[in-house]
Amino acid sequence: MSQNPLMWKLILIVAVVAVMGFFSYPPEERINLGLDLRGGAHVLMQVETETALQYELGLTQSRLGQALKEKELSFDSILPSGRASVEVRGTDPSRRADVRAVLERWANWDLADRGAGNVEMTMKPDYAVALEVNAVEMTLNTLRNRVDSLGVAEPLVQKQGMQGDRILIQLPGVEDPGRVKGILADPAVLEWKAVTYPANVSNHGAWIPPATREDLLALFGGVLPADTEAYRQVFDRPDGLQAEAWWPLKRVSAVIGQDLRSAYRSTDDWGDPVVAFELTQDAGKRFENATRENVGRHMVIILGGINAEDKHVVSAPIIETTIRDQGQIRGNYTIESAEDMALKLNSGAIPTNVAIIEERTVGPSLGRDSIRRGLTAGIAGFIGVMLFMLVYYRLSGVNAVIALALNVLLVFGILGALPLLFSGAQATLTLPGIAGLILTVGMAVDSNVLIFERIREELRNGKTVRSAVEQGFGKALMTILDCNVTTLVAAFFLFAQGTGPVKGFAVTLTAGLLASMFTAVFVSRQLFEIVLSRKGARPESLSI
Repeated sequence: MSQNPLMWKLILIVAVVAVMGFFSYPPEERINLGLDLRGGAHVLMQVETETALQYELGLTQSRLGQALKEKELSFDSILPSGRASVEVRGTDPSRRADVRAVLERWANWDLADRGAGNVEMTMKPDYAVALEVNAVEMTLNTLRNRVDSLGVAEPLVQKQGMQGDRILIQLPGVEDPGRVKGILADPAVLEWKAVTYPANVSNHGAWIPPATREDLLALFGGVLPADTEAYRQVFDRPDGLQAEAWWPLKRVSAVIGQDLRSAYRSTDDWGDPVVAFELTQDAGKRFENATRENVGRHMVIILGGINAEDKHVVSAPIIETTIRDQGQIRGNYTIESAEDMALKLNSGAIPTNVAIIEERTVGPSLGRDSIRRGLTAGIAGFIGVMLFMLVYYRLSGVNAVIALALNVLLVFGILGALPLLFSGAQATLTLPGIAGLILTVGMAVDSNVLIFERIREELRNGKTVRSAVEQGFGKALMTILDCNVTTLVAAFFLFAQGTGPVKGFAVTLTAGLLASMFTAVFVSRQLFEIVLSRKGARPESLSI
């Protein structure tokens, strides 16, 4: 082989090594560590898709009530009447056409006149199915918004499970998993509701709700009005103990979660943390009408889940003047809890019930210990392989050791360059990824062993050294390609179907296979050419 082609090949090798060295240094900045190495939180959540219908029913109740009030159409109550139905009761029969005109705006619902001013609305079957199907995607988007607002680097938020109704969340580097779990699991459905006062109450602003549900029912003769539900408030007494109050609140909410434009932490007149919010333009008009009707009365702020039993009263301010599109939520907040509540409100309400079915916390010290043990295993394996190659293949073993060292460098370089090569690629090194790296070291040596044994065989058959080297690389090439390509196919399916650490293993394995083919077939070949082409070389002998 002439010197000129060899020179260009050496320049190519040096260029590749230089680029990979740039992308791999410093490793703590170039390579992102996974949850098991950096520490953090792992949460698996089950989405209860059937509760998406309950959420839609509650939202529709409030929207219907607001729409009827805007047209000055009276009604007694709007109540759930089935799994996917609500009934508007007590409308004026003489304005039946006007009522139907309002209700027909809900195109995905079927109307049925029940007589005596009652109209039942039922979700169309395809709409109900679509709500349940889309529930996981909507919940996923809401949770992703919350995670993004936390500022966690390289989070993992994705669907999982055979039915696709589970959501896996991995947050590397999180120092307070308890806080994160509270942010993720809280549905954060915000509502403003008017109070249904007992008939004998004249001073509405001074009225104090009873401490038990039984006492509340007694004020209404044992049964709450059809348009009213009971909600619990828990608060701290001056003596440090907790007390309860039970509020009779309208089913139809004046404001509900989707009406919010933004929420943020603020302070009240005494400097205490509160959550300030702004409403959308349409919601501002409705809120203005609602507060005008309730001047001198309580309006209650509700937070919680989809079911009434999951909701609780945060505060019950007295409306002193008409409010349009801005307000504050007070509830004995700290600065952190006010910021968390604003984060949840800004990200939107979760439209289903979710349950945490698995959670794990990995401490940073455990992650550092995993890195140390992984590096120790890798170095021990590298030294063992190096000694074997030097003893068994003598000076040719040096060739294999150099190729092996370059292989490790190239793997780290590929991991560091992935985010630039592929937008959004997850170049995350996990503990299984370290195992994949160690595995590729063994596979790289396997390629060298195949080549060296082929060269030995050719030498035993009487070939010259140069011919034996050429034949050895040529005949081993197809075997090496076949072995590595089949492993690459397996790695592809691991990446496509796996999650978290499995993907980390697949990425590292793929990078290692590509690097090993380059070093074993190309770099190792050029190292032999350097030895055979130098001045004073003895091409009739080879230390192998």
